[in-house]
Amino acid sequence: MHILITGGAGFIGSHVVRHFLTRYPSYTITNLDSLTYAGNLANLRDVEGMTNYHFVKGDITDADFLMSLFHEHRFDGVIHLAAESHVDRSIASPTAFVVTNVLGTVNLLNAAKTCWQSNVEGKRFYHISTDEVYGSLGNKGMFTEETPYDPHSPYSASKASSDHFVRSWHDTFGLPVVISNCSNNYGSFQFPEKLIPLFINNIIHNKPLPVYGKGENIRDWLWVVDHAEAIDVIYHKGKTGDTYNIGGHNEWSNIALIRLLCRIMDTKLGRAAGESEKLITYVTDRAGHDLRYAIDSSKLQRELGWVPSITFEKGLELTVEWYLSHGEWLSNVTSGNYQHYYEEMYAGR
Repeated sequence: MHILITGGAGFIGSHVVRHFLTRYPSYTITNLDSLTYAGNLANLRDVEGMTNYHFVKGDITDADFLMSLFHEHRFDGVIHLAAESHVDRSIASPTAFVVTNVLGTVNLLNAAKTCWQSNVEGKRFYHISTDEVYGSLGNKGMFTEETPYDPHSPYSASKASSDHFVRSWHDTFGLPVVISNCSNNYGSFQFPEKLIPLFINNIIHNKPLPVYGKGENIRDWLWVVDHAEAIDVIYHKGKTGDTYNIGGHNEWSNIALIRLLCRIMDTKLGRAAGESEKLITYVTDRAGHDLRYAIDSSKLQRELGWVPSITFEKGLELTVEWYLSHGEWLSNVTSGNYQHYYEEMYAGR
C-alpha cells in the first residue's frame, strides 16, 4: 500500500508519518509538505532514512503539480493533514486559510478522483478536521458527529468548508472518503505559537504568559500520540462516508491548565512553588473566542474500539519533559534555524 500523507512535516503530521512507517513497514509512505513556518523536517530525523519513506516538497494549492504527483505514484490512500491551523493567524490573514484549507483540499480531491476513477476498490481519502467547526458550547453538552456546523473564526470556517467539499465528493462522485474532527492536540514537536509549547518556552525564559480574557475558555485536550493511533484505526476500519469525533476526555479551562503547567515546570526546573505563576498576564480576549469545546468520541470507541491511553496530567508531564530535554529543537524553531534543514538534507538529491 502506498499512502500520501499531506502536511507530514508538521506537528500532528510528523507523528502520523512516524506511526505508519513503524507500524506498517510494508507500506510506502510519501510525505508531502510545502515546509511553511510550521513544517519542520527535523521532526522526522529519526525515520527519514527508512527505505519505505519518501519526502516531496510541494504545495497542495498547485493543482497541476498534485495531478502529476498522483499519476506518477498511483497512491492507494490519502491522509490529509496539510492546513493553516492557528486561529490568530487566520484573523490576521484570512485569505491564506481559504486558499490552503479550501482550494488545497479541492485540488487533492480532484487529483484523487481523477486517478481513482477507473477503480476505487481499496482506496481511501481521509480528511482530518477540527472540533472548532461546531462552534461554541455552553456549560453543558458535547459535540457529536451530528452537531450542526457553526464556525466562528476564519480558521474554523475554512475547515468547515473543506469538510463539506470532502463529503460532496463522496456523495456526487463516489469518492471513498472518511472524516475525523479532533479536539486540541498537545505533545512533542508542536510549533511554539500554540498555548502549551509557547508557555513552556516562556516559562523557561521567564517571559510573560499572556492569557486571553480571564482564562475561562474550556478545551478538550488530546495527546498527539493517541491522535495518531486513532487516525490509524479510522483509516483502516472506519466506514466510508462517515465522520468520527476524536477527543481526549480531558476538559480544562485555560487558566487551570496554565496553573498546572506552571506547577509542573517549577518542579522540573527546581524553582520555588508558585514562581512560574507570577508570569501570568491577562490580555484582551481574542475576537470571536469560543467559550467551550467538548468532544463526544463514544462513536469511535463503540464502533472501532479506540480510547485515549493517557490522562492529561501524565501527558502534560511527558510533554514538558520532552521540551526540556530537546532544548536544541526548541531553540532552532524559535530562532528560525530549522528552516535550513531541507537544504542541508535534500540539496543535490
